[in-house]
Amino acid sequence: MNFYEHTIIARQDASPSEIKQLTDKYSKIVEKNDGEIVKTENWGLLNLSYLIKKNRKGSYIHFKIKGNGNVISELEKNESIDKKLLRYLTVKVKKFDLETNYFVKKDDKEKKESAKN
Repeated sequence: MNFYEHTIIARQDASPSEIKQLTDKYSKIVEKNDGEIVKTENWGLLNLSYLIKKNRKGSYIHFKIKGNGNVISELEKNESIDKKLLRYLTVKVKKFDLETNYFVKKDDKEKKESAKN
């Protein structure tokens, strides 16, 4: 069983319901191919470094997946024909970092830290 971190970037004009549909669609593909979604993170609308298909921003969705290579090949095959997506990237990792949330707003971090103390 391999560990993968998989990120997709949806078009900037995708509504929250469309983002939810994309998340569900790709989660089902992973589960159908004997994979497991360990964690899903919605990073929100972020600026792109350069224009991609005339878009300056994109909605990022990040998956942490347990599975074999067939899961990823099937996932990427479906994403390559999806018009709602701008880009996708899969990285094989040795283990998951489930603690750190890199795209949490600073206000939220301060609230969580003050709640711990």
